Amino acid sequence: MKKSVFDLNHQNSSIESKIVASLERISQAFRVLLWNESKEFSLSPIQVQVLIFLLHHSDQKRKVSYLASEFNMTKATISDTIKTLEQKLLIKKEFEPHDTRSYIIQLTEKGKDFAEQTALFAKQIEVPIDQLQSKDKENLLLSLLDIIHYLNKSGIITIQRMCFTCRYYEANKNGQEHFCGLLNTKLTDSELRIDCAEHFQK
Repeated sequence: MKKSVFDLNHQNSSIESKIVASLERISQAFRVLLWNESKEFSLSPIQVQVLIFLLHHSDQKRKVSYLASEFNMTKATISDTIKTLEQKLLIKKEFEPHDTRSYIIQLTEKGKDFAEQTALFAKQIEVPIDQLQSKDKENLLLSLLDIIHYLNKSGIITIQRMCFTCRYYEANKNGQEHFCGLLNTKLTDSELRIDCAEHFQK
């Protein structure tokens, strides 16, 4: 029987388990910071996340179906979130002329102000990362990209707009040299993107 990474006897003898447990602690920190931010602005955590997403992404991604896939939620749950944000005057619906059932979700000025303020909720997690050496940052980024890519291929997390899942991305056999076909240029490790506006799904 495979042992849990949270079994302390097993965890203390397994570096892999320690890493997984560490990632879980970091995810807990994100939840706490997000929850604190949402309480301050009288919003739910998912409402904060949607506002931040709308602030930084294009019109084609500002639709209920896309948001449902982005946050691994049902369309009904996202629709309820949008309804609440609309009632709070933080977003507005922009109906498309060719299909009045379809709409793009836009931030109001009030919503933009809220999103810009709440988007800083993770700044405390940046502090220790800023203190790492450049090479350590690159190694950490590559390792996290590999983990996210695996989870995406496994179907655990859905939409990913990272280099590794992009049609324009190429790598050598060892995966140590990166190339972007759209930009027609080699990429350094630090230039790899976790969320690219020009991403084209493979």
